[in-house]
Amino acid sequence: MTEPVILALTAGEPAGIGPELCLQLAGEDRDEGLVVVASRELLAARAECMELPVTLRDWQPGERPEQRAGHLSVLTVEGCHASEPGQLDASNSQYVLDTLTTAAEGCLAGDFDGMVTAPVHKGVINEAGIAFSGHTEFLQAICEVERVVMMLATEELRVALVTTHLPLKDVSAAITPERLTQVTRILNADLQTFFGIQQPRILVAGLNPHAGEGGHLGREEIEVIEPTLNQLRNEGLRLTGPLPADTLFTPHWLDDADAVLAMYHDQGLPVLKFQGFGRAVNITLGLPIVRTSVDHGTALDLAGTGRADAGSLHTAIRVAGHMARCRKAARSGDTE
Repeated sequence: MTEPVILALTAGEPAGIGPELCLQLAGEDRDEGLVVVASRELLAARAECMELPVTLRDWQPGERPEQRAGHLSVLTVEGCHASEPGQLDASNSQYVLDTLTTAAEGCLAGDFDGMVTAPVHKGVINEAGIAFSGHTEFLQAICEVERVVMMLATEELRVALVTTHLPLKDVSAAITPERLTQVTRILNADLQTFFGIQQPRILVAGLNPHAGEGGHLGREEIEVIEPTLNQLRNEGLRLTGPLPADTLFTPHWLDDADAVLAMYHDQGLPVLKFQGFGRAVNITLGLPIVRTSVDHGTALDLAGTGRADAGSLHTAIRVAGHMARCRKAARSGDTE
């Protein structure tokens, strides 16, 4: 699938490494057209600070982004105050959210085929008096969907989560038949739509050690997980589990799987990040748009030093482009 796509790239927290990672992309040879959604003044100042010879070009919907060496297309968002690398400024919080809104609304309008997000700083946004729990929930509200699913992926492994940022003591109560059903259906459907996998094979982890060991180590598998998975299998979903998480992440199981569904954040993500930190991508499933992100934070200590690694951003862009092309193929009835 070689059809061109245009991706919006939000530059994230102005004081973090996001702006300079965006600048590093100027003129690189890639299949995807990129439009940085950010303050042009911020990007120009950071380029000057780091002595990066980048020409910024204003972009309008309907245009092809600049792909000449040293050039970068920018959809300007106003409201960013002067920002020093590494120095957070709560007055920039609304600007950061405005970049996300602009990119998401552009995707919904068809101006972009997907969006990629550089990291934001949740703490400083909340310090500004704005309730914000993260990109995922913010985009969920803009897109007006009931449920979204977090999935992290490398070239070799995809891990989706039933629950995300919850205290461990609250996880069991959150794993209801309704939530598990919704999450699994979204994962299955989006593997088809955005990854071109016709019949996804999904491994499902149990919640308890040894997947409950027949009820001796917990009954969530017997009372909630197994009955829900059986109902979904009757709908045609290819699900294996619940499996003990300590043996699920081995070649014996993974070699025949398209994704793993973990019950909670630290059950699945440590394995994935050990396997591919710095080249993993965060994907939001359940949205009507393509959204990927880097697997790291704002790295304030690296901002402005020139030592920030764009590896995860490259992966996020490549995956977003692949997802956008798969969706276009699915909508046109084409197959790989």
